[in-house]
Amino acid sequence: MPALAMAADSSRSLTTQTAMTAETRDQGGRTKATVAITVSGEDGLPATGAVAITDHGKPVAGAALSAKGQVQVVVSLPAGSHSLKAVYQGDATHQSSTSVTSAVEAQTSTTPGYGISIAPISLSLTAGESGSVVVSVTPQNAAALTAPMFVTLSCSGLPDQSTCTFTPENVEILPGATAAVTSTMVLGTQAASQSKAAVERSSTVSWAILFPGALGLIGLAWGGRRRRWLSRLSLIALVGLVTMMGTTACAPRYNYYNHGPIPNPATPSGTYTVSVNAQSTDGITANTQNATMALTVK
Repeated sequence: MPALAMAADSSRSLTTQTAMTAETRDQGGRTKATVAITVSGEDGLPATGAVAITDHGKPVAGAALSAKGQVQVVVSLPAGSHSLKAVYQGDATHQSSTSVTSAVEAQTSTTPGYGISIAPISLSLTAGESGSVVVSVTPQNAAALTAPMFVTLSCSGLPDQSTCTFTPENVEILPGATAAVTSTMVLGTQAASQSKAAVERSSTVSWAILFPGALGLIGLAWGGRRRRWLSRLSLIALVGLVTMMGTTACAPRYNYYNHGPIPNPATPSGTYTVSVNAQSTDGITANTQNATMALTVK
């Protein structure tokens, strides 16, 4: 038994190696870094779970590793020097690990714009729970604005049976502003409903009542062969029963009130990369920014 326990502990504590590369490009007066991350265990197999990208030790993005232990994330960088690093957070069988630091320089721009960030960059929920993160929209060169800039927030990459809502959904950047404006994003997941069992029980009870009744009427009809009037009465009753079953049991309203709604599936478990998207426009061109986070559903 002690040997088996040691083997089990060993299988849950495989060391890992995290590798990261960062390539930058300038787009619309802004610098964006494409960060590629690969995490593998000491057994050579890919790891699973979430990774975080930090800049000078501050988390700036999160993502979920693919089945191959890889992920690629685009990070928008404000002007200046940056020190990017990937931090693997570990899973049930792998230890956490950190990549080497990659130094990146972002260009300076005089064009008004904004950057977005998320806190926290990873969230873990049990199906049926909800959680919130704070989305910060930071003005860049807002002194060059001649009118307020409105930024609309949305999300993508959610698993099935989940939702996201923003309060507020639109934020305003005033000319000359330097402080970040924030919005709260609520991520909601769904637990499996239990109505299917109720439907099955209701259906069973209905047949337990109707089936013996139908057999009884059939028996009366068969037994009334020598009495013409009883046979006709039984036949009329049997036709009425069949008509009632056909017109009520198949009606949507009948099914809803007697069997309940169709059961809802739960949000699938796993780790997902959720992208928070921001968009503004000056009437001619659209300015889009995004930030990512890791959502784990248990």
